[in-house]
Amino acid sequence: MLYRQRPSSVGGAVVWSLTVSPAGAARVLPDGCMDLILLGGELCIAGPDTRSHVPTVTAGDVVTGIRFPPGVAPAVLGLPADELRDLRLPLADVWGAGTGRRLSERLTAAPDAGRVLERIAAHRLRTARPDPLAAFVAGQLDGGERVAQLARTVGLSDRQLHRRCLRAFGYGPKTLARILRMRRALDSARAGTPPADVAVETGYADQAHLSREIKALAGVPLSALLPTSDG
Repeated sequence: MLYRQRPSSVGGAVVWSLTVSPAGAARVLPDGCMDLILLGGELCIAGPDTRSHVPTVTAGDVVTGIRFPPGVAPAVLGLPADELRDLRLPLADVWGAGTGRRLSERLTAAPDAGRVLERIAAHRLRTARPDPLAAFVAGQLDGGERVAQLARTVGLSDRQLHRRCLRAFGYGPKTLARILRMRRALDSARAGTPPADVAVETGYADQAHLSREIKALAGVPLSALLPTSDG
């Protein structure tokens, strides 16, 4: 599998490409993000995940996408994130068959599909803005802020904050916090930090708690998500 990514001209987003190896695609984990993806000549939406999945692809397939930071994609797509939770669907189902076909053909013919995806997103964001609270809420939760304190900070009730998060991220603040904490833990573990230390530094009660959360969200044990030794 050959994977490349670069920062996008769309703030906070990442443009990525994947050439699928004979071994198939890697497991995709929840990350709080949403993507626009060109696969098999069709432009598709990858909604916010609450569980992991392994994409159905063929060796040699080239996949190109733009991954939006938490809270941005609903403005690009024109739909609240919770309507797309755990879904993979053609963009044509949201923007209409004609628009979906025209954009898919444009992307397929482009020498750099990633640049075209950026232009599509930037055009949409000229007239639609993400929830102004989304980036702040995601940043605070990623930093370990408690939901009740965060609601007080932004001047909302817990229920109001939950509704805002559903529309912006696809799930409530507690679920988003769990997903973001898992991503921090995986980054630390993949950098070589022992699991017991990962648990402490990322706010889990202990290593057993870390293991349960990884298995619940990723569907596999932590060890299955770490690089294997050549030795």
